[in-house]
Amino acid sequence: MSKRFAIIGAGMSGILTAIKLKQRGIRDFAIYEKAGGLGGTWRDNTYPGLSCDVPSHVYAYSFELKADWSHRFSPGAEIQGYFEGVAKKYELDSHFRFNSEIVRAEYRDGRWHLSIKGGATDVVDFVICATGVLHHPAYPDIPGLGDFEGASFHSARWDHSVPLEGRRIGIIGTGSTAIQIVPALADTVLNLTLFQRTAQWVLPFANPAYSEDEKAMYHTSPERLQQSYDFWSARFVDTFARAVIGDQDELRKIEDACRTNLEENVADPDLRRRLTPNYRAACKRLIMSDTFYPAMQKPSVALVTDGIDQIEAGGVRTKDGVLHELDVLVLATGFDGHAFLRPMDVVGESGRRLADAWAQANEAYRSVAVPGFPNFFMLVGPNSPIGNFSVVLISEIQLAYILQLVDLVLNGKCRAVAPKEEATHRFNVALREAMKDTIWVTGCRSWYLDRNGNPALWPWSFGRFRREMSSPDLADFDLAA
Repeated sequence: MSKRFAIIGAGMSGILTAIKLKQRGIRDFAIYEKAGGLGGTWRDNTYPGLSCDVPSHVYAYSFELKADWSHRFSPGAEIQGYFEGVAKKYELDSHFRFNSEIVRAEYRDGRWHLSIKGGATDVVDFVICATGVLHHPAYPDIPGLGDFEGASFHSARWDHSVPLEGRRIGIIGTGSTAIQIVPALADTVLNLTLFQRTAQWVLPFANPAYSEDEKAMYHTSPERLQQSYDFWSARFVDTFARAVIGDQDELRKIEDACRTNLEENVADPDLRRRLTPNYRAACKRLIMSDTFYPAMQKPSVALVTDGIDQIEAGGVRTKDGVLHELDVLVLATGFDGHAFLRPMDVVGESGRRLADAWAQANEAYRSVAVPGFPNFFMLVGPNSPIGNFSVVLISEIQLAYILQLVDLVLNGKCRAVAPKEEATHRFNVALREAMKDTIWVTGCRSWYLDRNGNPALWPWSFGRFRREMSSPDLADFDLAA
């Protein structure tokens, strides 16, 4: 009897999983998606100025490189179009189940019983969660947030029906989202006020457009396209990925570049002072932009560093007593990066709930599986190297590892597979110890940190990630006969 699979999430990782299952001759699977379309974060985020902070030639499946990206860091709509095109090419349409949120997954009688919002059900042998990391918007806890009488929305829920031209716009937050929105709006609004709690280090990465000749070259020469993919992959691995886990020489280069960018491109000493972070570069996710500092110096743009006291009907009142009058308020306050597959209720063997297993911390075996939850796997789960490498490549490597475990069941070696408690504990102890040498624990607040102050990242090299994910150590797994 063939085995049935459920893929939860129709973003980058879900599409990848579906393609790889089809390539292995597996057709009995469904891709459950809570929203009305595919794309994940690129479907949800449509704010002005949106682009990826990973070079386009790397932010693609290794087996489906794209020759005609418009820019080095391409806009979000283009990335969304890429994933839509890939899904169409691999004929995934019949497998999508949109507007179908999985609210409960329970393992009983050797299979996973899924409950879908609205009352439908499914029974499958394997669950592969591809729910992503940044999909639950985080809203600020500010008094009076609901009192504002103008238009107000989270940046990941952008309301395109709201006119912006000639209006007073306020943006709360200074992460990569806000730093992309500011240059995109600075020349069209009456004025723009950026409410900054924490300054960001900004690396001056230019974003040139690819010429038609360059696109034609990549199209006619797959070798050159592959070389570009390899170049940008190696550049991340050999520089930034080494810096964040303790290579002080590489980190110093990044810090020097960020500091020079600030000193050379912000003329006013007071503005420069207020834009200077009080923590080390790369402690938070590093911002890449060559347009933010110029935009911050335009007459229409103001930086406010006084804390917010409350939101009122007419705008934002800061702790110095000033009311900043606004027509539109944008909450560029990021996401809950630790929700993972929540609020789905996952029940494993003997009634064990994932919510209980993760009550103190999100702990998984090598980011992809949890003890007591057989034939249940995650892509880009806890402690995946999302702060180090391209998430697309991470997902490909993790999926290849997961499918080796799936093969044990498909080939009759066992009925079910899950990591052992001791192996999972050992892995997480080693993670926390290695994290002490990383830049992420040097004293800043970031969305990387969980409720215990531990970074939910990968503290080792890319080479180690590749090696450890090349094949499972079966001694670390319970293989149910």
